[in-house]
Amino acid sequence: MTEFVSDTKTIPCNDDRIFGMLSDLSNLERLKDRIPPNNVRDVSFDSDSCSFVLERTGKISFRIVEREPNKMIKLTADISPVSLDMWIQLKQVAENNTHLRLTIRTELNPFLKPMVSKPLQDALDKISDILVSLPY
Repeated sequence: MTEFVSDTKTIPCNDDRIFGMLSDLSNLERLKDRIPPNNVRDVSFDSDSCSFVLERTGKISFRIVEREPNKMIKLTADISPVSLDMWIQLKQVAENNTHLRLTIRTELNPFLKPMVSKPLQDALDKISDILVSLPY
């Protein structure tokens, strides 16, 4: 199992508001205009899932499989070239100060690991930057 972890980011908001927004993926519909159209297309969201097509990879679809209020949202890839789980972790450290961290765990064979590790880490870091910039 290979694990990728984003840097811990700070959001100037309480964890309940952040969790409320991120635990309903349809709230992320507003992100569509921030996605580079040359790499990603056919993006769709509903309350429990999201899907998109990556230029070099094909269709990927995530579904929320677990919610721990104000702490964690776990997603799993239903459609993906590799098995993939992602966690959105929240920790409120003070009033209007919540830390966010993303983690991806995946099964990568030794041949694929060197080719996909950097792109996966870069994607995770970009997703965390976008999530931090949302208006909560």
